[in-house]
Amino acid sequence: MTQRENRDTTAHESATAESAETPETTAQTGQRKLRTGLRRVGKLAAPVTRYSQALRNESFAGLVLVISALVALIWANSPGRDTYFALAATKIGPESLGLHLDLAHWAADFVLALFFFVVGMELKQEFTIGSLNDPRKAALPVLAALTGMLGPIGVYCATQAISGAHIYDGWAIPVATDIAFALGVLALVGKGLPKAAGIFLMTLAVADDLGGIIVIAIFFSDGVNFLFLGGGLLVAALFGLLCWKGWNRWWLLWPLALVCWYCFFRAGVHATISAVVLGFMIPTSTTDADDTPLTERYSERLIFWSAGIALPIFAFFAAGVNITEAGGITALLADPVAIGIYLGLPLGKCIGIFCGTWLFVKVFRLKLGEGLHLGDIFPMSILAGIGFTVSLLIAQLSFAPTDPHEAHARVGVLLGTLLSVILGALATRIRVRHHRASGTLHDDAARGSADPAA
Repeated sequence: MTQRENRDTTAHESATAESAETPETTAQTGQRKLRTGLRRVGKLAAPVTRYSQALRNESFAGLVLVISALVALIWANSPGRDTYFALAATKIGPESLGLHLDLAHWAADFVLALFFFVVGMELKQEFTIGSLNDPRKAALPVLAALTGMLGPIGVYCATQAISGAHIYDGWAIPVATDIAFALGVLALVGKGLPKAAGIFLMTLAVADDLGGIIVIAIFFSDGVNFLFLGGGLLVAALFGLLCWKGWNRWWLLWPLALVCWYCFFRAGVHATISAVVLGFMIPTSTTDADDTPLTERYSERLIFWSAGIALPIFAFFAAGVNITEAGGITALLADPVAIGIYLGLPLGKCIGIFCGTWLFVKVFRLKLGEGLHLGDIFPMSILAGIGFTVSLLIAQLSFAPTDPHEAHARVGVLLGTLLSVILGALATRIRVRHHRASGTLHDDAARGSADPAA
């Protein structure tokens, strides 16, 4: 073979090798691009995943709420406050369906419904397989929740009577307890208290949530349209039937949930009640593949949207009060409505829960949880005054948006919650110190029992 023939043969073999490598190189390039794309998606999703996991900690969830409220409060009192109020007053939605609402109303009526849906599921779980399942164990905290609602009402009404203002429209505002916020504070400062202390507070707050929902449903429903209400209940029943049958695809259930919400909205019943009803429709059953109740699984899936999105949005629009236009901080602190609320939350709850528990234990001989003493109930009763979310909602329902008392009420809720956090944390640490000094410090701290599953 000549030198020329050798060169031709080599060139032909090289060309053949290149053509054989081309498909492999293309496939590898495609796979590399796919892996790169997936890594980028993973990097984008990672913060969302970490945020969702952090929200499982009640302390972090409470911090998110506080930040949202502070941002709103600062913005509403800054030179750019007109932008905040213009944003809150921006109207969207189809007018033909009666849904042309401003963003503040969308936050309170629609966005907050997701939170109440989770509350409904949690209530269902507690009543069927949780802390309210055994009447003997649940009796004391449930009765304490009842007296804990009467205490703030008494303080608020007494404030109106003593001041001569007689503005009784806000009587229901200080009755609520923000369960996640209260348990979050307990988780931070309650290490060393008996585990039963956290269970007591959780059970009390769950019963208190139910009481707040009943108050909203009965006293803040205006001109009920029973045709729409009946339609909403029928849709809720269909929703529950599908869940019971196991047909729980999101594309089937969520449209029904929206129709139910709309029916309650048009019925004149506060639309968040529809979400509670739907939450009660979710079964607590388990499957062979997963022994976690369906209510708990749904709550876990919705924690990002409920605690991470819905509640901060509501807090952002509810907490934005212009203190200057409301008369200044001095006038607000002296306003009878604000006084009744910011005293009703820490003081009224403390009087109602602690005195009620003392009465039921000493007179009616009901028993406290294992290792729990009346002294442990005192800090729990103050922490129950953290009424942030539901109290802000009731404040908006109690007074018209144009009524100056509406702003006073919201400031009262913020101050009352702040006082409850500070005083409750101090009382809890004092009680922990007492347990340490007496040698009864508990390793299974109340912090651990702040988790309902604990």
